[in-house]
Parts: sequence; structure tokens; C-alpha cells
Amino acid sequence: MAKAKKAAVLTPDYDPAKDKGDYMNAVMLEFFRGKLNEWKLDLIKESSETIANTLQETELQKPDLADRASAETDHALELRTRDRERKLINKINSAIRRIDNDEYGYCEETGDEIGVARLLARPVATMTLEAQEAHERNEKVHREE
Repeated sequence: MAKAKKAAVLTPDYDPAKDKGDYMNAVMLEFFRGKLNEWKLDLIKESSETIANTLQETELQKPDLADRASAETDHALELRTRDRERKLINKINSAIRRIDNDEYGYCEETGDEIGVARLLARPVATMTLEAQEAHERNEKVHREE
């Protein structure tokens, strides 16, 4: 039988860095869920505005070659930005699933607490700073081989 989750009371002035309760308690999880959802909505809104205002109105067929090259470069840059944002939205959705599964805030490599300060800076973090640095060093070594 699934245990009932305690309702979280999140106040507007809540600061998870000052929370002296258990790590990733119900209030802290709701804070991060709200932060992630707000970030996702901002990305979706920005993406919709870009598509409506920039990508659909961009005229790539310019008579001047320099103007055409500039427009194509701007268009490609905008598409790359949208692709990065799409990947970020996937990471945000994954973080929200981790909250739902009571896995948020714990390193996927070591199982250690990631830490509130790191999650405030990077809410989609999946590893402690030490594990992330080791992972990046390992990637660099294998890339150079």
C-alpha cells in the first residue's frame, strides 16, 4: 500500500538553503518542483515567441549574398538555441519525474546528497559536484585517446 505524502506548505519567502528540516523534505521538493515548472514554462513561452516572431518571418532569400549569409547564420543560430532548449526541457521533465519518485537531490553515481546550493544553481543536476568533475575528467581522457 502506497504511503500518503504529507502536504507541503510552501511560503513565498521560503529558502531551501535555510531549511533546517530533513534533506529533500516535502516543502523543499515542492520548492524545486515549482522552480523547475516555472523554468520550463519560460522556455516554452520564449520558444513560441521565437517561432512566431523570428523563424517564420525570416526571409532567407536575399538578393545580396552577404545579407543572405547573415540571415542564414542567424537562422541556424536560432535553431541551435531552440534545440538546446528542447534538450533542457527534457532534463527538466526528468528532474520532475525524479521528484515524483523521491529520487531528486541524490547523485545518480554515488547516491550521496547533491546539496541544496548546487540544486539552486543547477536544478537539473543529477550528480554531486565531485562526481560531475570526475565524470568530465574521465570523458576528457577518453576523448583524447
